[in-house]
Amino acid sequence: MEILRAENLTKIYGSGANEVRALDGVSFSVEKGEFIAIVGPSGSGKSTLLHILGGVDRPTSGKVYMDGQDVFAQNEEQLAIFRRRQVGLIYQFYNLIPVLNVRENITLPVLMDGRKVNEERFNELISVLNLKGKENFLPHQLSGGQQQRVSIGRALMNAPAVVLADEPTGNLDSKNRQEIIELLKISNKKYNQTIIVITHDENIALQADRIIAIEDGKITHDEVMKR
Repeated sequence: MEILRAENLTKIYGSGANEVRALDGVSFSVEKGEFIAIVGPSGSGKSTLLHILGGVDRPTSGKVYMDGQDVFAQNEEQLAIFRRRQVGLIYQFYNLIPVLNVRENITLPVLMDGRKVNEERFNELISVLNLKGKENFLPHQLSGGQQQRVSIGRALMNAPAVVLADEPTGNLDSKNRQEIIELLKISNKKYNQTIIVITHDENIALQADRIIAIEDGKITHDEVMKR
């Protein structure tokens, strides 16, 4: 079943001689439960694409459909709700709130939505992420790998339709890199999460179900690695 579709996405910055075409007619669809790696050189448009898919940035032209919904047909308030409920974002530099503890950082999207925390889901995530006993720790009291686990927990807490990860292991050593990818794979299989990861790491890309390569704002390769 299709969960996400990008149609002829274009993103242009600047104008005239200063025009930069970050995305140039990108189209593809994603099935529910797929684990996709997006690869390409720096400046190829990968992060721009991810931010548009997540409703963080708007395309110059083109459309994004999430679960059949035209993402950019929504107003700003609806778009903010969409981002909280339908998209889980994981960044390279964690983006945790330094004055909030582990529990507060993970449950933040739920609380911002004015909803009650699902304690069963929270406890399961804490266990899967190996953060049991660290619920009251602040980000500065955690290692880099633990901070990234917290950001993964935050992305998964709302059970979003799609998890988007922008170089989630780029700031970690090799041991923690593999641990984070294993956690994303568990999320993919255990919770049937659809995951799209931007990465420069070939080893990570080869663990995905499908690899999409982007260069100069265009898809140059789209290959299913495994079913």
